[in-house]
Order: sequence, then structure tokens, then C-alpha cells
Amino acid sequence: MRKVLVTGGCGFIGSNFIRLLHSEEADVEIINLDMLTYAGNPKNLADLEDSSRYKLVRGDIRDTNVVESLVGDVDWVVNFAAETHVDRSTSEKAGEFIETNVYGTYVLLDSLRRASPKARFLQVGTDEVYGDVPYPEFPDETARLEPSSPYSASKAGGDMQALAFQRTADMDVMVSRCTNNYGPYQYPEKLLPLFITNAFDDEPLPLYDGGTQIRDWLFVDDHCSALLLILREGKSGEIYNVGANQDPEVPNGELTQMILRATGKPASLIRPVEGLRPGHDQRYAVSTEKIRALGWSPSVDLEEGVEKTVAWYRDRRDWWEAIKSGAYREYYQKHYGKL
Repeated sequence: MRKVLVTGGCGFIGSNFIRLLHSEEADVEIINLDMLTYAGNPKNLADLEDSSRYKLVRGDIRDTNVVESLVGDVDWVVNFAAETHVDRSTSEKAGEFIETNVYGTYVLLDSLRRASPKARFLQVGTDEVYGDVPYPEFPDETARLEPSSPYSASKAGGDMQALAFQRTADMDVMVSRCTNNYGPYQYPEKLLPLFITNAFDDEPLPLYDGGTQIRDWLFVDDHCSALLLILREGKSGEIYNVGANQDPEVPNGELTQMILRATGKPASLIRPVEGLRPGHDQRYAVSTEKIRALGWSPSVDLEEGVEKTVAWYRDRRDWWEAIKSGAYREYYQKHYGKL
């Protein structure tokens, strides 16, 4: 039986990955180490609670004692655990991002080096480490890192820790860098779930800078299938960009119109906001030739993915209405004003 430690598995991408791994590999034991901060929700994996092949451990990747107790006989470690969201990194203590995303990654790697040095480690990263990418460039995995925010800088630091352990300790380490994910179970501070749930409630959609920013939107199931492929067939020491490569590219204004069509809501809900937020880039894009050479390609186009995501949030009001209160409401009002 393959034993897999997934960190941050109660978050958006982590929970979708665990569900895929559980269904794809019948002979797998999954340990989910999650600190259960604001975006870590055990309900994301409620359907696996009774599985004998899944176990949730509440703990911090920065805690050496906890990590050492879990990595002794693992075959794979997949690190999703991270402080995320650019706005939180610029408005709150950036040190929290460094502690988790850099030091926490170090603790995982160092504990694995001493306990299970032959295990495979995948550091799940972000394309934001490449910074603002001018059109028509598509940086590949050798491109210079130019992070623009404390968040992306801390993720770059985690990537470098992982690659350093591969070189100095001869460990089996890989790094993935994905573009913007969307889909079920995404915490509603991110653009798609924020706009979708606001639209359902006829609340304004705060659209920055005329909606000119460009992101490459990757449906979460496609991302998770790429990660599983990297774990099975990737080469140690390598970096793999993962993205949908929309052609033509879709600015946020056009994406907002897709959301309004899928929710059946009027354009009058759009609330224009001037300028860009601190640390936010104009365009993200990556070359995905390397992951495609392994046999992967995205299966869900953006319009279909938006419709599927809208349908999920429509059916799961119980999930997101419980979140959009309390601390979330305070955060929203701080960034966007009154609801």
C-alpha cells in the first residue's frame, strides 16, 4: 500500500486532490495534515470521513514534532499547505507567509530527509513567482523569478528550499507551478467564488481597473490530474508549469460577463474600482510544453468550467453561506466596503 502525506488537504486544491487520489488509487493510505486555519475546512472532505484509507491530523507544518511523527514511512509527500492570497500578504503580517511557506516547507523537507530520504516530495507552487508577464511572453520553467508580493515571494522561497534539498541531500523532489485555479470548494474571497456568490445574492461585483487584468484559468480537476501525473511520472529535480493556456486570453472583465450569464444576473451588479491592488500583476501566463510532453492536457474549457462552478455553488449554499459571515465579513468590508 502506498502511503501519502498531503499537507493543507482541507483547503481548496488539496481537498480536490485528495478526492482524486482516493478514487484513482485503490491501494493508498492518505494522511491529511492541516492546521485548519480560515480556509481549511474539514467539510471539504466529509465524504471521506468514513474511509479506512483516509485520516485527518490537525497540525502545523512548522511543528517538527508533528511532522516527524507522520513522515517515517511515507512514499509521497504533497505540500499544499500555505498562507495564500495576495491581499492578505500585503495587508497583514507578511512574516506569517514566510513562516509557513518558507520555514514550513523547510521543516517538511528536513524531517523527510532524516526519516524517509527516498520518499517523493512535490512542492505545489504558483505561477505568480514569475511576476507580471508582458504579452506575448510565456515563461517556461527556467525563467527568472520576479515575485511582486510577499505571498508570491514566500512561495518562491519555498520552491527554492525544495530544489536545494534535491541537490544537497539527493532527495526525490519536484516543483509544480500552476495558474489560477477555480472550481468547487474554493474559499469565497477569490474572484470566481466571490463574484458567483455575490451575484446569487444580488450584491456588487468589485471589478478592478476596468477588468483588464489577465489570468490563465485552470479548472481544479485538471490541475489535480496534472499533479498526480507528475507524482507518477515526473523527474526528480524538475519544475513543471501547469496551465490551461486560454487562446484567446480572457481578461477579468470578460470572465465577469461569463459569470453573469451563468448566474442569470444583470451587468448592473458590476461595481467598478479604479486602479490595481498592491502586489497584483496585470498578466500571468506560463509555457506548459513540459507537462504536456508527459501526456497531460486540460479537459475543461473556461466557459464550461464556469458553468460547472456556478452550478456547484448554486447547489451548495449550505457550504458557502456558513463561511460568508463572521471573520470573512470583516475581511470583506475591510477590502471592498460594506456589503
